[in-house]
Amino acid sequence: MSAPMRAFRINRGAVAFVHDLVMAALSFVLSLWLRLGDSMGQTWDGPRLAIATGLFVLVAAPVFLSQRMYRGIWRFASVNDLITITRAATLTILVFLPLMFLLTRLNDLPRSTLLINWFALLVLLGAPRFLYRLLKDRHVSAAQAAGDTWRIPVLVLGTGSGADLFLRATMRSDAQYRVVGLLSLTPGRVGRGIHGVEVLGTLDQLEEVVASLRGNADGGPERLILSEETVDGTVVRRLFDRVDALGMTLSRLPRLTDLKDGVVDKVELRPVAVEDLLGRPQTVLDRAAMHSLIEGRRVLVTGAGGSIGSELVRQIAECRPASLSLVESSEFALYTIDREMAERHPELPRAALIANVRDRARINGVMAARQPELVFHAAALKHVPMVEANPLEGCLTNAVGTRIVADSCLAHGVALMVLISTDKAVNPTNVMGAAKRMAETYSQALDSQPGEGRTRFVTVRFGNVLGSTGSVVPLFQRQLAAGGPITVTHPEMTRYFMTIREAVELVLQASALGYTNPERYQGRIFVLDMGEPVKIVHLARQMIRLAGLRPDVDVKIVYTGLRPGEKLFEEIFHGAEAPVPTELDGILVAAVRALDFEAVAAALVELETACRQQDSAGALAVLHTLVPEYRGGAPAALPSAG
Repeated sequence: MSAPMRAFRINRGAVAFVHDLVMAALSFVLSLWLRLGDSMGQTWDGPRLAIATGLFVLVAAPVFLSQRMYRGIWRFASVNDLITITRAATLTILVFLPLMFLLTRLNDLPRSTLLINWFALLVLLGAPRFLYRLLKDRHVSAAQAAGDTWRIPVLVLGTGSGADLFLRATMRSDAQYRVVGLLSLTPGRVGRGIHGVEVLGTLDQLEEVVASLRGNADGGPERLILSEETVDGTVVRRLFDRVDALGMTLSRLPRLTDLKDGVVDKVELRPVAVEDLLGRPQTVLDRAAMHSLIEGRRVLVTGAGGSIGSELVRQIAECRPASLSLVESSEFALYTIDREMAERHPELPRAALIANVRDRARINGVMAARQPELVFHAAALKHVPMVEANPLEGCLTNAVGTRIVADSCLAHGVALMVLISTDKAVNPTNVMGAAKRMAETYSQALDSQPGEGRTRFVTVRFGNVLGSTGSVVPLFQRQLAAGGPITVTHPEMTRYFMTIREAVELVLQASALGYTNPERYQGRIFVLDMGEPVKIVHLARQMIRLAGLRPDVDVKIVYTGLRPGEKLFEEIFHGAEAPVPTELDGILVAAVRALDFEAVAAALVELETACRQQDSAGALAVLHTLVPEYRGGAPAALPSAG
């Protein structure tokens, strides 16, 4: 717009202000006439009425401005605007009353006139705003009806704020979607409606609702849209299959916190992601306790470049530690997370340290130099078949490395060490799990030792995390990108899954809980509630559908057989570890198994000796002794699979 045009552009706020002052004057005159009727002219001559009306307008003007009545847009007049108008009208009457009393002692002004004036002012200020919105909405509805032939018909699941926002967005003349009905998660809202769109049934009635809509002349829905963020992952998985059987696609609204660069003027649905299929309602976290644990303390993370370690680094950095030490054996992984911290938290004192947890001298040197108060031990070899093929390396890193870090924590006065463990440590059938169980045992034994001011050892156990190194999800994504086939080890294989972010949040939460309650949780293992296990083959089929393809038609699923060390079903509790709930949702605790610290320490010395002497038979014998439930001996190696 040119400068002259901008100079002459009407200030809509000023026009609205003048409108309201005219309405204020009109409301005063109207209230007098409504109260006095034809006798009004006998007591209120022209000059007197003009002075009183002018005084009312002079009072109203600063009140209206003080209530910020002109920041809203009439097109979107709402209940909040009505509240503002009510407040402004009330203040105007309350200020006008004492002024009129001082000037006239309220002679010839009936007291009820002011009450009538209040109602009249509300109507005259509010009615034009809402009438304007009504006319605009009708205009949009007419434009929408004219363009319905090209809009995508959708069915919306949910009757909350998300559905409300989506319906409002579809009222735009350029909206891509038209909502043909709503489904409720509860039966109480069936038959009701939002913005003229009816709630046609519950989620259980999806098939019946779609069939009835397809019988209409305007056709049935092509998509089902999830408008609720808290729908359970199990429900989403089942819903995905039901929607697919109906020939529809499943989408969900973007979260309000999913911000995008630039200006977006259309509703952009996002496809249902793997996280939606596996996720659960967000656990309510005690973030104050997490911040209290970390803020102002020196923190060290081992395995800082790995999947869990790097997310630990990110979340710890948000809690404002005094310093952060990143310990990692992979140069590239360390460089990657260190550069990320440099960009996101340039003010945070940190050190990037290449070190292997199996190197006792190096770890002791790092501890002495950095003097951490909190240590999060995430360094581990996690890929089961890889460790099965290299058992001595797995034992050295997962078991001996944990002892080296733990002993160094004791020697250097660390307040808390947190061991990240795995569900594969429960009734292990592989070296990786057995070595992690030895690490758990040593950590538990140390934490059970008596003594004031000693290092606390907290162990947190959980299952698979999405997107981690060696995870099945990235493997499936690569296989899909290559056109298939998808390889699954066994049709009955199931696993527990959790997003990396949620897992680390709960790790920090469990760490704070164990550290602040030493008597209650001494020697215990915290176990994250992983929800329901997921069949890997179902996950594969759903990922194929998410890619817009058909399982067994466009992309084949090939079963390859169990790999060395794998088992069909993972467990998160041993039979002797009765699960006990904690005061926090999402976190359980395992009952303590009997531990003999001297025996555990001696076994780890023996294990380290065998590993460093390349004595595989001796190392495996130690595993069987200290972890009697370990069932060694794996099937022959098979092709790479999920």
